[in-house]
Amino acid sequence: MMTPPTYVLITPARNEAQFIELTIRSVIAQTIRPLKWIIVSDGSTDGTDEIVRRYATEHSWIELVRMPERSERHFAAKVHAFSAGYLCVRQLNYDVIASLDADISFDEQYFAHLLGKLAEDPRLGLVGTPFIDDDGTTYDYRYVNREHVSGACQVFRRECFEAIGGYTPVKGGGIDYLAVVNSRMNGWKTRTFTDKVCHHHRLIGTAGNTVLNARFKYGMKDYAFGNHPLWQCFRTTYQMTRKPVILGGGAVMGGYIWAMISRVPRPVSPQLVAFVRREQMERLKTFFQKTLLRRFASNSKESRSVVIDETLPSC
Repeated sequence: MMTPPTYVLITPARNEAQFIELTIRSVIAQTIRPLKWIIVSDGSTDGTDEIVRRYATEHSWIELVRMPERSERHFAAKVHAFSAGYLCVRQLNYDVIASLDADISFDEQYFAHLLGKLAEDPRLGLVGTPFIDDDGTTYDYRYVNREHVSGACQVFRRECFEAIGGYTPVKGGGIDYLAVVNSRMNGWKTRTFTDKVCHHHRLIGTAGNTVLNARFKYGMKDYAFGNHPLWQCFRTTYQMTRKPVILGGGAVMGGYIWAMISRVPRPVSPQLVAFVRREQMERLKTFFQKTLLRRFASNSKESRSVVIDETLPSC
C-alpha cells in the first residue's frame, strides 16, 4: 500500500470570522490531517483570531500567527501573510504544501484524494479541484482549462513550490494564476481534478467590490498577464454566459480594453507573456480541431443514414 505524502497547510485570513470555522471543521475532519496548519491572521479585527485560538488549544497542529493591522486590502499583502506562515514550516520534513483560503469547506476525503493524485504522478507539481459558490455556480469544465488550479486551494509538491520561488506579490491580484503558469514554465504538470469539489462561501472576487467591478478588474488582469486578444474574445463570450449574464462578460472585456488603451504596466516578464500566448493559441487550435472533427463525424453519420434509408424498399 502506497504511503500518502505528508503535507502542511498555510491559510492567510483577514476578517474571516463569518466563514473560517467552516474551513477549520473541514480540515479537522480530514482522514489524513496535516503535519502543521499555520493560520495567519492578517490584521483581522472581527473575531477571526479568537475562533482560531479556540481550536488551536484543542489541536496542537493548528497554530495562529498574527500580522499587524493595516488599512488597505490588496493581494500582495496576502502573499506577505502566506510568506510569514511559510517561515514557520520551512524547516519541517514534509512532501506537500498547500495554500488554503479561509472561506471554503470540503468533505473528509478532500486532501487524501489530492495527495493520492500527486503520489500517482511524479510529474504533477500543482493540483486542486473546482469550487462551487453558495449560489450553486461553478465553471463548466468542458470549456475551462483543467490545467488551471483555482486559488481557493492550491496543493503543491514541495519541489515545485520551491522551484517557482513561492507566490509573486502583485497588488492587483492573480497570484494564484501566476503560480500555475510559473509551475508549467518550470516543467511541472498542473491539474484540476473534477471528481472532487470545494464549496466557496464568499462570491469570488467580490471582497470589497461589486460583481461587475470585480469582473472589470479581471479584464485588467487578463491584459496585465498577457492574454492574447483573440483568446480574450472567446473568454469574454464564455463569461457572458455566467451570472450576471451578458454584463459580466462585457465588464471583463471592458477592463481588458481599458488596460490596453491605458497601457497598464505588466508585472510579469516578456517570457511569461510569450508562454501564456503560446499556450492559449495551442488550446484554441485544439478546440477548433476537435469541433471540426465532431461536426465531420456527425455529418458522416447523417450521410450514412440517408444511404441506408434509400436502400429500403418503398411501401
